[in-house]
Amino acid sequence: MIWSENETLDREQMRAVQLERLQDTVKRVYEKVPFYRSALKEKGVEPGDIKTLEDIRLLPMTVKQDFRDNYPFGLFAVGKDELVRFHASSGTTGKPTVVGYTRNDLNTWAECVGRLVTMAGVTYKDVAQISFGYGLFTGALGLQQGLERVGASVIPMSSGNTKKQIMIMKDFGTTALISTPSYALHIAEVVREMGMDPKKDLSLKWGVFGGEGSTEAMRKELQDAWGIFATENYGMSELIGPGVSGECQALCGMHINEDHFIPEIIDPKTGQVLGEGEAGELVITTVTKEALPILRYRTKDITSLHYEKCACGRTTVRMSKIQGRSDDMMVLGGVNVFPSQIEEVLLNTPGIGPHYQIKVFKKGYLDKIEVVVELVDASVLDSYTQLEALTRDIKARLRTVLGIDSKITLVEPRTLERFEGKAKRVIDLR
Repeated sequence: MIWSENETLDREQMRAVQLERLQDTVKRVYEKVPFYRSALKEKGVEPGDIKTLEDIRLLPMTVKQDFRDNYPFGLFAVGKDELVRFHASSGTTGKPTVVGYTRNDLNTWAECVGRLVTMAGVTYKDVAQISFGYGLFTGALGLQQGLERVGASVIPMSSGNTKKQIMIMKDFGTTALISTPSYALHIAEVVREMGMDPKKDLSLKWGVFGGEGSTEAMRKELQDAWGIFATENYGMSELIGPGVSGECQALCGMHINEDHFIPEIIDPKTGQVLGEGEAGELVITTVTKEALPILRYRTKDITSLHYEKCACGRTTVRMSKIQGRSDDMMVLGGVNVFPSQIEEVLLNTPGIGPHYQIKVFKKGYLDKIEVVVELVDASVLDSYTQLEALTRDIKARLRTVLGIDSKITLVEPRTLERFEGKAKRVIDLR
């Protein structure tokens, strides 16, 4: 099922929509947002200079620090009396990034999320349990309003209290789970500990996952654990929240709602715009937001764009699965390493579970990495031969992919911390 006819516009129709909306957005921020007026003047650009879509490259880029420098409301294009909701980041690494929505923005947001959950298979017949944390975080309420837009019954469960999650899931007949992939795996683990089979004793059909990156190996773990069809969606609070892009059932990339978000791929070091299919940093310009329109936001996420028509019938551009973030890339002895590369290896190695931790440290002047991973069967720890063989296997697999040696530490099941929100996999001790 396709939710909106805009998802099937041909390329020229889409470009025409994007250009008109881009021109309107540049004019609005020039007139309404002092930060952008100053940035545009510094580049010698006026709204009338945007005559083609390619002219988007004339515009200044926006970074997260700009939100902090203009905290709380300096980037807003409307007054507080026009705002009907605020959200914000946690602010754990500085001032929080504050975002806001007009009534029309909330309508746009619900429409964008409605498209994504429809892509994933959710319909008005489903019961959707949202196991994201509610609050200033955009994920839970963002998904809720989109699910309600398509008519699904929503259980606003929030995160935590896992056994109660499972009771509600069973008693209410939940068919769609909305959470981070790592928390979904933890719930399945607790279901089995309670003496139930996630596939047979519960009614889940769909997993709509986001909030953290995941690999194809993680998708397989989720589908094997739950017997569901698992999809991933993408967004961030600075852009709107969830609703920027999501996977359809063809599973060949995440469709971007490009009548609302214009994507580019740049070289993260030079800022040069890259071509179709080339991997680089995703940059997004919002073209329908009223309260907080954003020009060329540097997401730090590494991906690529693909424009050919999808087997599902949608013509919107697709972004490949996020390979990592330019700011979470670890440089170890001159080698670029993404946590997602390590996850892919671990989840494809028999005998170990999906929970792991990456420690980076210095030994003398050299960068070193230790990967701590749980075993599926604790009895392996009692067999030196089995333990040594499994350690060598993981070490060899990682060396093949990363090109460097890693220390491997195997621990008992249920040893590592579980996360109800976004998983924290990397500990950098340097």
